[in-house]
Amino acid sequence: MYPQPKTTTKTDAKPVTVATLARMKQQGERFACLTAYDASFGALLDANGVEVILVGDSLGMVVQGHPTTLPVTVADMTYHAACVVRGLSRALLMVDMPFMSYATPERALDSATRFMQEGGAQMVKLEGAGNQREVVEHLASRGVPVCAHLGLRPQSVHKLGGFRVQGKDEESAREMLEDAQTLEAAGADIILLELVPASLAKRITEAVAVPVIGIGAGPDCDGQILVTYDMLDITPGKRPKFARNFMDGARSPADAVQRFVAAVKDRSYPAPEHSF
Repeated sequence: MYPQPKTTTKTDAKPVTVATLARMKQQGERFACLTAYDASFGALLDANGVEVILVGDSLGMVVQGHPTTLPVTVADMTYHAACVVRGLSRALLMVDMPFMSYATPERALDSATRFMQEGGAQMVKLEGAGNQREVVEHLASRGVPVCAHLGLRPQSVHKLGGFRVQGKDEESAREMLEDAQTLEAAGADIILLELVPASLAKRITEAVAVPVIGIGAGPDCDGQILVTYDMLDITPGKRPKFARNFMDGARSPADAVQRFVAAVKDRSYPAPEHSF
């Protein structure tokens, strides 16, 4: 039997909280986020400076082999979250709410309860525009930290017509900015922007008081996230334009994670070639 993974994070390192991220935004300090789906990867990221670890429904594609995230269930997310949290000692654990698990405020609270009680989540992430205000309010008013995901929303890929950059014209850009402000007012603690023009992401980041995480959203967001399998060049096939292979030139996966964290913090990633 293998021993439980242990991190090498200093024991006196303070756990990352929602308040930590808010303070980092206020001080202009960037923070790094990556995905994990098991205890070993959780420990690797936690030990090497990643502030936020997302158990993403991307596991449907990179772990389960589905073409989209839609088949992922609440049971899947709870199981993987519980695995990841066993490897953590410092990072904040955020868990995706899968397709239709937050279709109503009541269902959203049931799903979030499982993720927090059984999976060890400290925050949940849901996709949606301003029409998710009621759901966000319902969760936030009951003490559930929420990350609201705007821009490309993979669970709506069929509705959006594929994996395309969102907010390219002024009308849709204005709507996204308004959605971010609406969800912040509803109680969202973080906004995540995916596949958004860098100029729009900058406007949104400056317009809201809560931290903004970007993926394919340019260099001006408060934090950056990648799918760890993309960052380590594990994902088969072509990587997304916004993803950089941090294993290139790295001595080990731990070194690659450290290089990602350093590049986020010194703002060398994302570079212009990773932005839209």
